[in-house]
Amino acid sequence: MIRFAAYLASYLAYPFSFLVPRSRKMLAFGAPRGGYEGNAKYLFIRLSEEGRDAVWLSPDKACVRRIRQMGLRAEYLFSPKGLWRALRSGLWFVNAYTSDILWALSGGACVVNLWHGVGLKRTEFNITSGPLAARYAERRPREVFYHPEAFRRPDLLVSASDFQTPMFAKAFRIPENRCLKCSYPRNAILTTGEDQRRKFLEFNCNDEEFALLNRIRQAKGPVYIYMPTWRESQRTVFTDGIDLDAIDNILSKKDGLLILKPHYNTRVPEAKAWRSVVSLGADSDVYPLLPYTDCLITDYSSILYDYILMPGKSVILYLYDYSDYVRDRDFYFPFEENTIGQKAYTREQLEEILSKGPEPLDEKERTALADKFWGKERHDISDYLHL
Repeated sequence: MIRFAAYLASYLAYPFSFLVPRSRKMLAFGAPRGGYEGNAKYLFIRLSEEGRDAVWLSPDKACVRRIRQMGLRAEYLFSPKGLWRALRSGLWFVNAYTSDILWALSGGACVVNLWHGVGLKRTEFNITSGPLAARYAERRPREVFYHPEAFRRPDLLVSASDFQTPMFAKAFRIPENRCLKCSYPRNAILTTGEDQRRKFLEFNCNDEEFALLNRIRQAKGPVYIYMPTWRESQRTVFTDGIDLDAIDNILSKKDGLLILKPHYNTRVPEAKAWRSVVSLGADSDVYPLLPYTDCLITDYSSILYDYILMPGKSVILYLYDYSDYVRDRDFYFPFEENTIGQKAYTREQLEEILSKGPEPLDEKERTALADKFWGKERHDISDYLHL
């Protein structure tokens, strides 16, 4: 009943959010679960450094304090200042939905959905099967009532390239001319110069991220990072899908390192006395660390397309549950034609690749796939919004 009352109050408040005059010079930023992450984080940092009127809004007071300690502006969302800022900001920048800030206050704002991954999987209103079909394909009343943010169309959406735009336009039910074909703000850290990257690390990374960076630098062998996608039906991918004890044994002999980066909904295995396996917290930012890794291990995740923006890397696609996964989440584009890297379908195949060492990506294939998903001419979001 409390949840029902809260959503009912939101529906009653939403029309009044259209009455407050907004300024396009006032920028509001937010992320899912009150966090500080993703494309919104990177664009917020950049525009703050440029002197724009940018404020991060979060219902997490600890998150607000952390951002303020870095010398950036943040407000507790449910304070008078936070609520007023949400209502007055003409541009909202979110990673997924207006619930990244507060759906009930989004009326009249120009919502820019920066999204969180180009790729192959059907998203939003392209979904036809699996658990999310109840919301997007069937539109069951309960799903519609408790997820108004999913039905609030963004005013603008970052779609990256001509190849991705038709899919994203259909997924979010917007015209293609409202899709911005530009780079993701978070990917700039992957391709920038080392001096710029070190500066970012110095001012924006937490203790856990710095500790992992030092561990990476100490490794004399290859450094792998395992970033599987979120599975609606599986929260235990790090224990069910992979033998970490065996991999630790393999990499210890090579003085290598495997970093586990879970989705925030994924359970992380209990820490053991591993020599060559470490876990990075779900809330930590892995992007500044990716340039220091040698090989990405993933599956159907959009991280593949971010990672291949960097030359000289290797990729392993670990597809141990391919047939089960496609039953729950089908693809918009053919998987084989739009992926790159060595494929492993069993634990034994994965361990064999790790024992031999990964193969580098073919540079022509890497470049062609990156251009397909990101476009040959990679624009900045400022080119569209005149920020």
